[in-house]
Amino acid sequence: MDKKAIEYHIRGLLEAIGENPDREGLKETPKRVAGMFEEVFEGISYSNHEIAEMFGKTFEETSDGTQTAVVMKDITVFSYCEHHMALMYDMTVNVAYVPKGRVLGLSKIARICDMASKRLQLQERLGRDIAEIISEATGSEDVGVKIVGSHSCMTARGIRNASSKTETRTYCGAFREKRDLQELLD
Repeated sequence: MDKKAIEYHIRGLLEAIGENPDREGLKETPKRVAGMFEEVFEGISYSNHEIAEMFGKTFEETSDGTQTAVVMKDITVFSYCEHHMALMYDMTVNVAYVPKGRVLGLSKIARICDMASKRLQLQERLGRDIAEIISEATGSEDVGVKIVGSHSCMTARGIRNASSKTETRTYCGAFREKRDLQELLD
């Protein structure tokens, strides 16, 4: 990430909206924004495959042969809409998968969701990205992802509907057909 270029362009943006980037409260703003961008857009630096490798620590499944599912709910993330660069916030992610001999460390599920969200995103794509990464990391094609979130491009501008929420669901493998698996995400 080119932080110097970000600083330059943020300064120009401040000037373009009629602000004085040399005034007391704004002197360090370009540098602060560049630092923030480096943090909140960290996921841009990695492909889904690289994220799966980074957080793909698995353990042998110790079930007695009965089919089980791993479900993690209410993982909190935020992202930025690629259309307006507006914050997508109050986002919760529910992830479920059916292990195929290996289970993913629980903290890795949350880390995958967090890293995938650190990109300019669409909520629909974020769900697909998380499902793809979980599938690769676990070796299971049976993955479901539900995301519910608020979009400031809906709540703070445009229609300004502050209570609106967007829900997306991504179903892969057995989740496409089996209602009982889909219900695990609720």
